[in-house]
Amino acid sequence: MSEELLEIKNLSTSFRIVDDYYAAVDDVNLSVRKNEILAIVGESGSGKSALAFSIMGLHTRAKIDGQIKYKGQDIVTMSPAALNKLRGQEMSMIFQDPLSALNPLMIIGSQIEEVLILHDSKLSKKQRKEKVIDLLTKVGISRPEHTYQQYPHELSGGMRQRVVIAIAIANSPKLLIADEPTTALDVTIQLQILELIKKLKNDMQAGIILITHDLGVVSEMADRVAVMYAGQIVEIADIYTLTSNPKHPYTRSLLNSIPTVKEEKSRLHVIQGIVPPLQNLPRKGCRFSARTPWIPEWEHEENPQLHEVAPGHFVRCTCHNNFHFPDTNEEAIYNGTS
Repeated sequence: MSEELLEIKNLSTSFRIVDDYYAAVDDVNLSVRKNEILAIVGESGSGKSALAFSIMGLHTRAKIDGQIKYKGQDIVTMSPAALNKLRGQEMSMIFQDPLSALNPLMIIGSQIEEVLILHDSKLSKKQRKEKVIDLLTKVGISRPEHTYQQYPHELSGGMRQRVVIAIAIANSPKLLIADEPTTALDVTIQLQILELIKKLKNDMQAGIILITHDLGVVSEMADRVAVMYAGQIVEIADIYTLTSNPKHPYTRSLLNSIPTVKEEKSRLHVIQGIVPPLQNLPRKGCRFSARTPWIPEWEHEENPQLHEVAPGHFVRCTCHNNFHFPDTNEEAIYNGTS
């Protein structure tokens, strides 16, 4: 088994709304191993990015409970100075929007050099520039010397994303978080970026957390998958098990929503409803039950827990035991169209 890099225990991240705190990440338990890609999937509002920012210690006004242990060190209780040494050196993050992650007033070379200066002050100016050129080459930029002198607005979206990746890997981190790294990129560039991340995993033997809502990306990239809904992990398994034998109604609904050319469907499956706003999340019972009204109330646990249904395969709530997709008549009744 691979070496464990990150261990998250009973993590809750809460944000204040008016006079109370509401958990966007609710009692999450996860681990990330060396040389593996753990994908975290779910709709917008499921808590994926809130979890990523918690791991990196980037929330400024959130209330965080539980443990986030990187190589045995608890990030939650770590001092700001110690955390700053860790970030960018041992652990790093590829942000979702490269344009907002880059400084519009600095050339690309200087922005990458900042990370090197912060964590390796012994490098000379010449050595730093050589390393930046090497990093730009490593992330697939064909004219690194030219790009070194450019500003972010002069680059395409795919190029900016490569620069953000170069910044993230500048100090060869052992843990890399990629938060929706292919958002707003065209399909060809998406594939290049994903292949680059996979290559970096192999080259650096890093543990990678890949956050996405795209199950197509997950099936190509991940070793294990954690499915997140309304702040909770509802299912976790290796990629083969999750795609071949999904259990939780939410996982099955996500997979059933993927268009396919292998079989004809009369129409695309649509998951009823949306993820509730943070302050309206049900804190008792199965959080997905409102979106599967045809499943009787007694099929759900009062306080749903993660159950190990097979080695390494965990599912929340017992509602998966008798779950089915509604037939046309049932769907019409619950949609109020009959």
